[in-house]
Amino acid sequence: MTTGTTTGTTGRRGQLDGWTNPLRDARDKRLPRIAGPSSLVIFGVTGDLSRKKLMPAVYDLANRGLLPPGFSLVGFGRRKWTAADFGQVVLDAVKAGARTPWRQEVWDRLAEGFRFVQGTFDDDEAFDRLNDTIDELDRERGTGGNAAFYLSIPPSDFPVVCKQLARSGLSAQNDSGENGHQWRRVVIEKPFGHDLDSAIELNEIVNDVFPEESVFRIDHYLGKETVQNILALRFANQLFEPIWNSHYVDHVQITMAEDIGLGGRAGYYDGIGAARDVIQNHLLQLLAFIALEEPTSFSARRLRAEKIKVLNATRLVYPLEETTARGQYTGGWQGGELVRGLKEEEGYDPNSKTETYAAITYEVATRRWAGVPFYLRTGKRLGRRVTEIAVVFKRAPHLPFDATMTEELGQNAFVIRVQPDEGVTMRFGSKVPGSQMEVRDVTMDFGYGTAFTESSPEAYERLILDVLLGEPSLFPVNEEVERSWEILDPVIEHWATLPEGPDPYAAGSWGPVSADQMLARTGRHWRRP
Repeated sequence: MTTGTTTGTTGRRGQLDGWTNPLRDARDKRLPRIAGPSSLVIFGVTGDLSRKKLMPAVYDLANRGLLPPGFSLVGFGRRKWTAADFGQVVLDAVKAGARTPWRQEVWDRLAEGFRFVQGTFDDDEAFDRLNDTIDELDRERGTGGNAAFYLSIPPSDFPVVCKQLARSGLSAQNDSGENGHQWRRVVIEKPFGHDLDSAIELNEIVNDVFPEESVFRIDHYLGKETVQNILALRFANQLFEPIWNSHYVDHVQITMAEDIGLGGRAGYYDGIGAARDVIQNHLLQLLAFIALEEPTSFSARRLRAEKIKVLNATRLVYPLEETTARGQYTGGWQGGELVRGLKEEEGYDPNSKTETYAAITYEVATRRWAGVPFYLRTGKRLGRRVTEIAVVFKRAPHLPFDATMTEELGQNAFVIRVQPDEGVTMRFGSKVPGSQMEVRDVTMDFGYGTAFTESSPEAYERLILDVLLGEPSLFPVNEEVERSWEILDPVIEHWATLPEGPDPYAAGSWGPVSADQMLARTGRHWRRP
């Protein structure tokens, strides 16, 4: 190997006068991934998701230098807006929700690529104008004709929009253009159907227009830093993996709790419920990350293969009347405020049996996890807003202490806090200072906000960038979606046969009594986050 000093100008990929630094080549992950020439088209541009999440995320990506100079944002909607009107809407959304500081020069450059196409989903001429707009952006801003279509719309509108994208030629991939391969991608928000049959039908509708590798199903939880950190914690450290199995783990609790009620969403939520809304997608994906085996690489294909193995091995624990629970919140005091119960919410059917709390017991039938229950729960109007994964370990097989020395000692736990206080907590026993041997629980805490100087990107920043890059690792594929419905549908069907409705629970509590009984039958209890 030849060594020596060199002089010259450093190139983009660590090249120095033709010499490539082996420690800083094109695969160096320290280099930022910048999206190539492209446009993002948002359907449902006037909705809450667009205003609160998508538009601020686009600005934050631009502010971080991760979008190309010619990047363009196109809105599609019924409003009779000009491009300037659309720009004002984006501006208001960015100033209200952006994570990064305001920089006028970034905004001015980004705003040059704003366009708005007025029309309805059944308007052929509107989609033809959209096609012309994509072509215009290619000529004027060098987008290469590349476009991602973000369907921030109800699933009932997917068929007509997909049909229009196909009819107008907007979905067509082109390998013969001057700029090489021209891609078209579609982004779909949950819910991915309401049961297995509807999910299969929805997948067929989308795949008739876009090949599966061009379909990006958004589960925003998978874009959170703490969820991605599960893989780093497990596989970059020797500390955890040896005890990450049924020999040491007693059970796993995965919780997504919200302290808000339904409010204006009551009419939309009726008939969907907590299990369909959260467990089928978010929580089963978190279960897969916790339980998967080490992939041979972190490529999308390898990671998905391991997740699918876990989902295929996931089973319900029976009987369902003892291993599941559901509830509806009633009025009460929460955070010093008197709040209404579900049946008093505007637009809600007082006779509805739709649950706002759901808890389900699963098991993963593999050698690693045999006999370990996974308890998944979610609910509205609970004690606080929190999402966490708690891996609770078995008690030590022998304690050489008098009973009074350890009477306050609980089980060791490894807790991943997904939101809002992102980080990791470990709970273990330690001696209390003093002359006597007394052991109590203590915690060791890691927080993203204190350990790193850079704030964590919002989930939608990461996911939108991955769409533009064509990086599919964090997006569930058909098989994952359909398998998730397969292992949830029996619970929904069982609840539908029960003569009584969901059990009531007071706003501000941690759910119905039946959920506590669900764990108490096996001598366990829910954590209070």
